[in-house]
Amino acid sequence: MEISIRPNSDIVTLINIFTVEPSNQERLLQLLTEGTETMMSRQPGYISASFHKSKDARKVINYAQWKSIKDIEAFRTKREIGEYFKRVKEVAEYETVVCDVSYVHRV
Repeated sequence: MEISIRPNSDIVTLINIFTVEPSNQERLLQLLTEGTETMMSRQPGYISASFHKSKDARKVINYAQWKSIKDIEAFRTKREIGEYFKRVKEVAEYETVVCDVSYVHRV
């Protein structure tokens, strides 16, 4: 499936906002990358993920695309995903938001 950010599509966007101590930003990125490559990317409905690190090293934003909200709900029930997120919580606090893209501006 093509990775694209566009409004009015059937793709569901999952945004995770992680808050970390600056000394843990790279550790968190390694953990998120590992989890994406070994678990998330193998889940039904997974399309893509990207990570964005703040310049002050206090935040990491995960922008992920999924085929449906049911796919997101299904992966959250898996034991290994729960164990993985326990490891993430040891490094960072986070907030999750499920969204639809409503507007994109391009030059």
